[in-house]
Amino acid sequence: MAMSVPILAIIFALHLIAFVFAVGAERRRSFAKVVPDQYDERTYCLYSTDASTVYGLSAFGLLLLSQVVVNGVTRCLCFGKGLVSATSSTTCAIFFFVFSWLSFLGAEACLLAGSAKNAYHTKYRGIFGGENISCATLRKGVFAAGAALTLLSLVGSVFYYWAHSRADTGGWQKHQNEGVGMTEQPPEFVIFKNGSKLSCGDH
Repeated sequence: MAMSVPILAIIFALHLIAFVFAVGAERRRSFAKVVPDQYDERTYCLYSTDASTVYGLSAFGLLLLSQVVVNGVTRCLCFGKGLVSATSSTTCAIFFFVFSWLSFLGAEACLLAGSAKNAYHTKYRGIFGGENISCATLRKGVFAAGAALTLLSLVGSVFYYWAHSRADTGGWQKHQNEGVGMTEQPPEFVIFKNGSKLSCGDH
């Protein structure tokens, strides 16, 4: 399997767009303030926009799609003509395969947990005047951690795809070149008998 520039472009694009969405989710986190209910003595939390949840889930989906692409192309390290041999490229492919999955799972966990927490809204808080009780909001840095892990996932995916392609293609080309010399046909012997042409296969 040779390295494909379109596949690399897709991996880069999906990761970078997911990174932009994760940064946007961090900047657009929901904030809340306590306001009194006009109908009774209770207070409730008034939240700002939920754009952060939409950004976080968009980043989650794009990162998942990129992981599906790179593992679909490489067949999740399960198959490969050159990966059966213990070479440095094979070792690198295995290392970056594990690295990409760890960073991917970490990023997805941050994005999904951040989106769910950001979407949770505290309704009523209790008796009017209880200002010491805070509304439930997402703490700062969750989506930022997801964005950072998204970049690490990009690095891991690109290097995994590169190392896998090098190990797979290199091993296949070696065996293919070795088989070229074995397919050469011996020269044909031609014998003339009584003015007629006979080859070695004629009887």
